[in-house]
Amino acid sequence: MEHTQITVERCGDDDEIVLITLNRPEKLNAWTPTMADEQAHAIAAANVDPDIGAIVMTGAGRGFCAGADMEATFKSRIDGVDPGRDTAGGMGGMPRGLDWVALLRASKPIVCAVNGAAVGIGVTMCLPADQIVASTNAKFGMGFIKMGLVPELASTRLLTQRVGIGRASDLMLSGRLVPAADAHRIGLVDDLVEPDALVATAIATAASYAANPDLQLRMTKQLLTDNAVEADLGVVQQREMEMLSRCWTSAEHAEAVNAFLEKRTPSFRPSR
Repeated sequence: MEHTQITVERCGDDDEIVLITLNRPEKLNAWTPTMADEQAHAIAAANVDPDIGAIVMTGAGRGFCAGADMEATFKSRIDGVDPGRDTAGGMGGMPRGLDWVALLRASKPIVCAVNGAAVGIGVTMCLPADQIVASTNAKFGMGFIKMGLVPELASTRLLTQRVGIGRASDLMLSGRLVPAADAHRIGLVDDLVEPDALVATAIATAASYAANPDLQLRMTKQLLTDNAVEADLGVVQQREMEMLSRCWTSAEHAEAVNAFLEKRTPSFRPSR
C-alpha cells in the first residue's frame, strides 16, 4: 500500500522497532479513514515481520492528532457521502472490516508517543495501546460531546480502566482539554518527558518489550485484554493455565531456559 498520510521507518539499535508517524502536519494530523487504513496496513506488516519486535506511533509537527478532519469526515457524512470504505458499516467511524481496538490488542507491543494535541480520536486511537508516553507540550481532550457525538473505539471502558469512572466522566462530559501533566497525574499518560526526549524514550520503552519473545508478548496482551473485567478468578486462572501449558512446550521457553543455564543472552529473533 502506498502511504500518503503516514510515514513508516525502522529504528532501534537493531532496527527492531517500526516507527509510524501520522503525517498531515499542516492539519495537526487530523484523522481520516485513509489514515486509519494506512496505519492498519503498517501495523499488520510489522506483525508478520519476524525481525520486528514492537511499534511506536507518533505525529509529525506540532500535533499528534487534533481529532477527525472536519471537512473530510463529519461534513462529508452530513452531505451524504461516506468519507471512507463504508465507515457507516464499520466501528467508531473506521472503514468496514477494520476493528482498531482488536488490531492493537492482538498486535505486537505498541507505544504511543504523543508529541502535541491529541483530541477525540487522537486520544481514543491510543487507549488500546500498551503504553502512552507524552511530551510536556501535549494536551488531551475527549471532545466528542462538543461535536454532538459520543465517544468510540471502546473508550468508555478503556479510559475508565485507566483513570476511573469519575475522571473519565469529567473528561467525556466536559470535552475540555487537559495539559500533559494533568493527564499523567490521573493515569491517562504512563510516562511524561521533555519534547526532545519523547521519541527516544518511546523507542527505548518499545525496545524493552521487543527484547522478549513475540509469542509470549502477544499471549500476555490477550490475557490482559480477556481478563480485564473478568469477575471469576477461576476463569482467569484457567485462561492463564491454557497459555502456560502452550508456553512450556514452546521454542521460546526452551531458548530462555537454555540461555540462562549457558549464561548468555537469549535470542528470540531469527536475524539476531
